[in-house]
Amino acid sequence: MDLKLWWFALQKPVKENDKKVWDSFDVIAKWLISTRATVTQLTLLAGVIAGLLAFRDGHFDLPLWLAMTLGIYFAHSSENLVNDYIDYTRGIDEDNYYRGQYGIHPLVHKFWTKQDWTRWFVVAGAVAVLCGVFVLFYTGFSPIVIGLFLFGIAILPTYAWPLKYLGLGEILIFVNWGMVLIPGIYTILLGEVPGNLPTIVMAGMAFGFGFGSFNWGKHIDKIEADKKKGVGSLPVRLGERAARWVNIFTVCLSYALILYLVFVAHFFSSTVLLVFFAAGRGWNVIKLLSQPRPSEAPPGFQLWPRWFSTPQLLHIRLFGGLYVLGIILDIVLRMTIPGFWQ
Repeated sequence: MDLKLWWFALQKPVKENDKKVWDSFDVIAKWLISTRATVTQLTLLAGVIAGLLAFRDGHFDLPLWLAMTLGIYFAHSSENLVNDYIDYTRGIDEDNYYRGQYGIHPLVHKFWTKQDWTRWFVVAGAVAVLCGVFVLFYTGFSPIVIGLFLFGIAILPTYAWPLKYLGLGEILIFVNWGMVLIPGIYTILLGEVPGNLPTIVMAGMAFGFGFGSFNWGKHIDKIEADKKKGVGSLPVRLGERAARWVNIFTVCLSYALILYLVFVAHFFSSTVLLVFFAAGRGWNVIKLLSQPRPSEAPPGFQLWPRWFSTPQLLHIRLFGGLYVLGIILDIVLRMTIPGFWQ
């Protein structure tokens, strides 16, 4: 057990070229690195946000919530493994492509054989499926659960190919993380489609679109590399300038949605305005996005080639953590101050 390495792998990608060093890592470290825990932790955060909203509104069910949150985490982990496998077998990740420059890609760096990858994928996929099956039985095969379960099964193998090549992958990310995960978990915990579903969707978009914005920033970073590989992502199709402005809009949208949910919809109390303590990082992201990406790393820049994506990841992690804290404080106020919300 190497707790320091676990923590590092949760904070940033791990770079290593020596297979002997890789082999010395414990199984948890390998899991965190190979499934990209810097990002999959945001999916756990989406589950936490959905659960808190359901708890606040009196619809929380611990076993059901736990199964769904673990399920989406392992599904996302499986998707990342599938993405790496597809890009590797199609030759995308070879020749010092973007993905292999900033962190360990077990297949590209020859740390795994395809058989090794299969074992890891089977484990991750099996846990995700078992969680989904549990939710199906627990809810008596709710049509809502069946629909969302099928949606998840459909997107897992199709994001990496062909959707990413058709300029649809980014749209799928915004739809799934922004409009499906949090509202979907909330709806299942409620047991029916909520009457205020549009408001729940906006509460999900406030965080989920930040995740989509990070993914979009990564794909802006990869525009030139993707052009050479024939990957027609939406930023490639739009061009860098337009893609940067789209990303600026999505960063601003998260904050605009919070303001709407607090002051117009009165869905949240003012405690959720804590997210504005992340606005400094958000403003730094916007300043970065307002200028073209440099063609090479500036002197002293250690995160290359993640020019846009790393600052955006740091921003959405802070935003998400503050969002959770704000919702918790909102719940505390409702529970401790009689008539607070009337």
